Amino acid sequence: MSQGNQFKCGFAAIVGRPNAGKSTLINALVAEKVSIVTPVPQTTRNRILGITNRPGAQAIFIDTPGIHKPLSRLNEQMMAFVREALKDCDLALLVVDSAASFGHGDRFTIDFLRQRQARVILILNKIDVIRKIRLLPIMDRYAKLYGFEEIVPVSALKGDGMEELTQAVMDRLPVGEPLFPADCHTDQPKRFLAAELIREKVILHTQQELPYVTAVLIEEFTESERLTRIRASIVVERESQKPIIIGADGARIKQIGVEARRDLEPIFPPQVYLELHATVEPHWRNNRAVVAGLDYW
Repeated sequence: MSQGNQFKCGFAAIVGRPNAGKSTLINALVAEKVSIVTPVPQTTRNRILGITNRPGAQAIFIDTPGIHKPLSRLNEQMMAFVREALKDCDLALLVVDSAASFGHGDRFTIDFLRQRQARVILILNKIDVIRKIRLLPIMDRYAKLYGFEEIVPVSALKGDGMEELTQAVMDRLPVGEPLFPADCHTDQPKRFLAAELIREKVILHTQQELPYVTAVLIEEFTESERLTRIRASIVVERESQKPIIIGADGARIKQIGVEARRDLEPIFPPQVYLELHATVEPHWRNNRAVVAGLDYW
């Protein structure tokens, strides 16, 4: 993997359309949950840093929001993260849902990458849900649209093709010293990870009613040898949305807390005390100050 016993280290930005499976992919590459996964497009709002180590090499993956035309302050900030990630990375990994039809969004994504002259590995994801005979025409179509470094079919969910993809990335990294310890999987602060895991459960429980209007603000985060205490606010835009978060007799917010705590305790052992409540911040997605403050601590 290394050239002439020289260590290789570099950044790879994971990009693609919303819901292509980018977050599932980065979790599979890192073999740790560093990015939340839901059926709702545009779940990822921040650049998530995941780190994979192999003998002689270290790959630092950046999970980015889905490439799209921004329609709000929040969306504009999300796309700014994508552009910044591509500017700073050594390699881009374009994730495509191989089961989905090629459309205007795919062409927009290709043009977006072409404008930035990115070195790109194409990842055809979700091959577990299509017939193998369909892969070659898809590969041929994309090969005609862009000069990809390599095209790698994978199933991030099943783990198929992940070693081949990891090798393809490591082979293309520049020579350089490791930037993180070998046992490090992410650079995200603990309170950010806590907020993201809570937000994942909120989305999973409210995706039909509130797919895009929620955020999570950590108001208190304290750790001791016996207990991690987390107090968080689930932010919505209107008073009428608070009952959706809370549920009948508080049942929904309680279930969100139970499931979030189940995922939090392996990260913050031995025990997590989690307190959740819902608050209203009108039109927060178009409020520059709120967008700048939510999810970044």
